[in-house]
Amino acid sequence: MILPVPRAPAPTDAAMLACLAEVALAAGVVIRRIEAEGITHRQKSDRSPVTEADHAAEAIIFAALTRLMPGVPVVAEEATAAGAEVICGNRFVLVDPLDGTREFISGNGEYTVNIAVVEDGAPVLGVVYAPARALLFAGRPGSAFRAIRAPGDRVNAQDWTPIACRKVPDGPLVVAESRSHGDPATDALIARHQVAERIPAGSALKFGLIAEGKADFYPRLGPVMEWDSAAGHALVTAAGGSVTRPDGRPLTYGHSEIGYTVNGFVAWGAGGPQDTGSAD
Repeated sequence: MILPVPRAPAPTDAAMLACLAEVALAAGVVIRRIEAEGITHRQKSDRSPVTEADHAAEAIIFAALTRLMPGVPVVAEEATAAGAEVICGNRFVLVDPLDGTREFISGNGEYTVNIAVVEDGAPVLGVVYAPARALLFAGRPGSAFRAIRAPGDRVNAQDWTPIACRKVPDGPLVVAESRSHGDPATDALIARHQVAERIPAGSALKFGLIAEGKADFYPRLGPVMEWDSAAGHALVTAAGGSVTRPDGRPLTYGHSEIGYTVNGFVAWGAGGPQDTGSAD
């Protein structure tokens, strides 16, 4: 397989990333309002929960992206679940308006708004925003950031704090793992490594743990959707880490032919192995 040439930063990346962050902060306002008013939910056809906040946040994000990136296709979770079909092309946006709906319903605050710009199958810009924690992560080629921003705050990107993955140690690893979606295969993979600590977290916050150097390894062998992982993928890559398929092959996006399913991935800090078997 021929690997894609690494993408050079474009002059507009910083400005576009700030705009995407602003969109996420706006979505956070409506999510927090609905959370305060009381959450009701129903099950979708795949038996996953959905709330009014998922739909309201997606509507805000979609409208903002239409103005910000006219003509660029948007693949969003709830629209796709309702049957919308999108021709992705070389450049498109993946949106999860409320990643971690179970965490949202539980009230633990571990949910995020995920927005990623994908080019030629690779996520190049990513925003992961946790409204309940006022915690913003953002990444573009070569640069990743963390900031404290309440929903509706001004972005002020010049005040963002740069972050970077730490080097994966030769010894025991700090592992980020799903709080609500554990599975035997992932547990077995974790057990193959020396582990210093396991940090459970909801939604795409686990990618943030890798990107800011608080964890070394985040495996997920169960299936997820592209909008679950794309923004975190861009963030970790921007911070100097890697996100691949479990066997080390590139994880690419825009696969409508399989319903945008991601059949597992592994995220590593800086200098991590290229496949799950190489760090036994």
